[in-house]
Amino acid sequence: MAQRTALYEKHIAAGGKMVDFAGWDMPIHYGSQIEEHHTVRNHAGVFDVSHMTVIDFKGEATRAFLQRLLANDVGKLTIPGKALYSCMLNEQGGIIDDLITYYMNETWYRMVVNAATREKDLAWINQQAASFNIEITERADLAMLAVQGPAARGNVHQVLGGKIGAAHELEPFFAAQCEDLFIARTGYTGEDGYEIILPAGKAPELWDKLLEAGVKPIGLGARDTLRLEAGMNLYGQDMDETTTPLESGLAWTIAWQPAARQFIGRPALEQQHEAGVPRKLVGLVLLDRGVLRSHQKVIVHNGGEGETTSGSFSPTLNRSIAFARVPAQTSGECEVEIRNKKLKAKIVKPPFVRFGKSCID
Repeated sequence: MAQRTALYEKHIAAGGKMVDFAGWDMPIHYGSQIEEHHTVRNHAGVFDVSHMTVIDFKGEATRAFLQRLLANDVGKLTIPGKALYSCMLNEQGGIIDDLITYYMNETWYRMVVNAATREKDLAWINQQAASFNIEITERADLAMLAVQGPAARGNVHQVLGGKIGAAHELEPFFAAQCEDLFIARTGYTGEDGYEIILPAGKAPELWDKLLEAGVKPIGLGARDTLRLEAGMNLYGQDMDETTTPLESGLAWTIAWQPAARQFIGRPALEQQHEAGVPRKLVGLVLLDRGVLRSHQKVIVHNGGEGETTSGSFSPTLNRSIAFARVPAQTSGECEVEIRNKKLKAKIVKPPFVRFGKSCID
């Protein structure tokens, strides 16, 4: 039987179509995925993302441990609440997971990892932490809501009032602890908003208040099209343990300096960087009529081949878009094989959409 979040009954009451996602009963939509997509782009929507795994790291050695564990450098975090996006790599430079780490103080960091990778992430983290004197706690007692869209922050301020405290002034990619609420100005949609971590028992009340304020419930289907438009990778599709950040459009998440920081996977990444990365992740916009999906063959101008990793119809652009992993020298136009037909597509640099506006020609 799949696990259920504290909001399961709320999803049923709202007409959510429930599906199994990474072992959880989650809503794929509440009637119309496209309408939900437009709601987030134009107003505000709330997602139940309580299936994500929250991990707290505490102890004097936490910073040193995370500097070893992650390809990006938590040493850059000096202001309480600052967030850092990073990949966690194996020794071959392959991506075990992508995640966000929040620096709260010198002895407390909070990490949010993907639901589908929970077991292997926790096993890897605990294995690597064996020689460090730190406390690692999975926070299964917490729930997580993502309120996203141009009106999202205003709606949250309206609902929470004075309880939100210092979070009123949060800059993007910062978080604050406000009483029993952990409020982060982060998200996975390309829109502004908050991700709110709170005691699971209090999540239904906050959900109800947000809906009363006009925020609409949004399912995982729209979350996927929103993140694709925003140029955000999905673990297990656009990257995994067989691909490195250099092959996944994530070179910017590798902190090469200081050179003395020996994070896991660094030697393999340095070798690949020096030899030349054979593949890269690009954006595709379909020029012909059709729908891009994952695992479609991409034929490039020099006779090479690649493959789409994520693909969908873009409700904002009213066009079909995708990510594809292609030979490193690929540029210009290409062809995608769809149902035994070769359809023309243009290679672009993601994102496709940001803050509701097109980023492509």
